[in-house]
Amino acid sequence: MKSPFLKIGQRKIGPGRKIFIVAEMSGNHNHSYKRAKQIIKAAKDAGTDAIKIQTYTPDTMTIDSAKAIFQVKVNKAWKGKSLYKLYQEAYTPWKWQQRLKVYAEKLELVFFSTPFDTTAVDFLEKLNVKLYKVASFEITDIPLLQKIGKTKKPVIISRGMASPAEINLALKTLRKNGTKQIGLLHCVSSYPATLDQMNLATIPDLAKRFRLVTGFSDHSLGITAAITSVALGASVIEKHFTLSRSDKGPDAAFSLEPEEFAQMVKYVREAEIAIGRPTYKVGKKEAENIVFRRSIFTVKNIKKGKKFTSENIRVIRPGYGLAPKYLNKVLGKTARSKVNAGTPLAWKQIKK
Repeated sequence: MKSPFLKIGQRKIGPGRKIFIVAEMSGNHNHSYKRAKQIIKAAKDAGTDAIKIQTYTPDTMTIDSAKAIFQVKVNKAWKGKSLYKLYQEAYTPWKWQQRLKVYAEKLELVFFSTPFDTTAVDFLEKLNVKLYKVASFEITDIPLLQKIGKTKKPVIISRGMASPAEINLALKTLRKNGTKQIGLLHCVSSYPATLDQMNLATIPDLAKRFRLVTGFSDHSLGITAAITSVALGASVIEKHFTLSRSDKGPDAAFSLEPEEFAQMVKYVREAEIAIGRPTYKVGKKEAENIVFRRSIFTVKNIKKGKKFTSENIRVIRPGYGLAPKYLNKVLGKTARSKVNAGTPLAWKQIKK
């Protein structure tokens, strides 16, 4: 059954709710447990709601081979390395993950992970994570999705390069195996992605097509795309996070530093406040200015029994008199009593 919300603990995520902001640590810990903890603390201080890691080893991702097809030939940050070496540099040691979870939860952050194979799901189940993330490159890994679905926990999935048919198959697989709550993130699987690649209009299209909580996994530099996604209905925003890009790391080139992340959070929160919800009610502050609307005033002294004409009444500011829509009804009528110039016109001054 499709759900319009994701429920993480006591928190509901979805349209009209506070946007769920996720800081992605990935491999930016540079194999330092101390740095991993520092990233979690800095992300908390920057205003994130959750910290996400990745659970794999080089051997669960690929094989150690020197063949050309195992060499990375794209993406500046990774080019020239073998897949095995890249994952050696980027993976988060499994022995850290329980301690990192405890630490994050002490800081009242949601801690979760992206598993990249079925053994990682078994491991994360032992950690009792609250939800799972499916990476864009794994959206077509049906055996992995079957395994994740059987946990019956909420899942956030990045669409990346997936076609509508591939998304449908992924969703069908998760649901068939027990997952009831799914969030679908627009994502451009380019590292870093540029603004001209974003096509953020895909976010509301995903919501319309699949009737799910939607969001944005952002691999671009800067914060423009993430903030713009709020206006297009993103309920989840995921962004890579590092202490400093100068410290390098496999994902550092397209990660935000603490001050940048904090700025993104600030603008996201301001944007969601500004968007609000559809309303035609006059707000309290707005009501203070309603008097500056136009209304019907006398602009000359008018004696009792004299007619109201375009010479002695006009539609002007402020708005204390009869509404402008009544002007034609008033013209030609006579004054019930004397009316001085500069008086807001009222029905009691007009002879029926």
